[in-house]
Amino acid sequence: MTTGGEITVRGCTPQNPLVAGNTAEVCGGNMLDLLTAKLMHYALKDATPEYDIAESIDTTDNLNFTVKLKQGYKFHDGTEVKAHNFVDAWNYTAAGVNGQQGSYFFEPIEGYADVACPNEECSPKPKTDKLSGLKVVDDYTFTIKTANPVSNLVVRLGYSAFAPQPDAFFENPDAFKTKPIGAGPYQAEMIDDTQYVFSKFGDYSGEFKGKPDKITFRIYNDPGAAYRDVQGGNLDATDIIPPDMMVDDLYKSDLPDRWLVREQGVIQAIGFSPTDEQLKNRDLRRAISMGIDRDLITKQIYNGSRTPADSFVSPVVNGYKAGACGEWCTFDAAKAKALYDKAGGYQGTLTFGVNQDGGHKPMAEAVCNSLKNALGLDCAVEITPDFKTLRDQLNKKERKGIFRQGWQMDYPSIENFLAPIYAKGASSNDVRYDNPEFQADLQKGNAAKTTDEANKFYQDAEAKLVEDLPAFPTWYDAAVIGWSDRVTNVETNAFGVIDYAQIEVKQ
Repeated sequence: MTTGGEITVRGCTPQNPLVAGNTAEVCGGNMLDLLTAKLMHYALKDATPEYDIAESIDTTDNLNFTVKLKQGYKFHDGTEVKAHNFVDAWNYTAAGVNGQQGSYFFEPIEGYADVACPNEECSPKPKTDKLSGLKVVDDYTFTIKTANPVSNLVVRLGYSAFAPQPDAFFENPDAFKTKPIGAGPYQAEMIDDTQYVFSKFGDYSGEFKGKPDKITFRIYNDPGAAYRDVQGGNLDATDIIPPDMMVDDLYKSDLPDRWLVREQGVIQAIGFSPTDEQLKNRDLRRAISMGIDRDLITKQIYNGSRTPADSFVSPVVNGYKAGACGEWCTFDAAKAKALYDKAGGYQGTLTFGVNQDGGHKPMAEAVCNSLKNALGLDCAVEITPDFKTLRDQLNKKERKGIFRQGWQMDYPSIENFLAPIYAKGASSNDVRYDNPEFQADLQKGNAAKTTDEANKFYQDAEAKLVEDLPAFPTWYDAAVIGWSDRVTNVETNAFGVIDYAQIEVKQ
């Protein structure tokens, strides 16, 4: 194993400071994977959950869980990771008054209704800021009680929202804006608007040690610039290949033997603005989805590195049902136009919001052209400078028209492609979807005794989503990455994220 050296990789601007419970997007999430350790860790090749800080997690009923921790795990400030660090962090994230993006992930735990805000104004204030379902037993043991049985709770516990926080966080949360503290293999060295620098943590106690001494995420608003820097040897790795370099596989000749394509748990979709009155018409939403030629766009823009989506769920997870989206995700210009006319059309210009730093402009223009040709509507692309800006607009419900949605799985389950994005009150429910029948199917899936039984209920929930179509899937991403000739051992995990900690610098 070659260790040591420094690497610089493409990064994008996180929406929020690197607080595990307040990060619900990939720009910050990729960094938190280095910074944090959780109860569970996901294996590189297939995301199989394996113990990290947890010594054991036991349950006999999927309702009451006893968590025992390994001793000796250290935070970057030298303090030991103990049971109360999990319970305190989870309570803080769940409490509505703290406004954390990851709050929804604690919804299954008993007492969540008492800590959650009843509305977006958080008025009246919740009764308490402590989850009744969490109890510290001793320094290395705590218990979790869920309101209803949750068959895949242990699988979820490797997600960053469930990371512990040191006592220092609660003493001064603002300090984490420039110096976040975790228990992972890398610690934050320096953070500013242009770069996030992480150095190897000498007292890291876990099994997932890193190889480079230092990893710098350089912030790029243009993926093309990052690609050119990789070509020129000024950047070691990029997780985005620009669409124009996909044409005729140009990137393969630009980066000989320094590229990788891998299937991943990522899906792209388009959401409908919940504040656009015209888009409350379901037939109009269906016509728009049916009017997009997914097959043509994935071939022309992405050179086949993406495949048309026929479900809200990625094919990489158990429970994916081929063709679940049916005719609404199948291009048919004639049917789409007939449905569009029946709905009364769209008055004015339909705007399509995308972020510049993801290289989405060519795709967005192709989508608008497809809609113009199939439906005759006026469609215009609106570009935000970065992903953070788009996320902020969606959180504030400032966008009209349609907007790009992307989802990288947090943990390997069909439920993760449904609940965090479309359940009532979920942090990534940008379309503000609210269907009690959908919620009921999710709960039935959570309570199921076997994975197969759970997946049946989750598929029923997806069918409700297809019927209502508050958003629609477009294509599945493959991870397409490139790297410079000064590094080797560059791989991606099942989530599509480069395993930065295992990159080796050539000696």
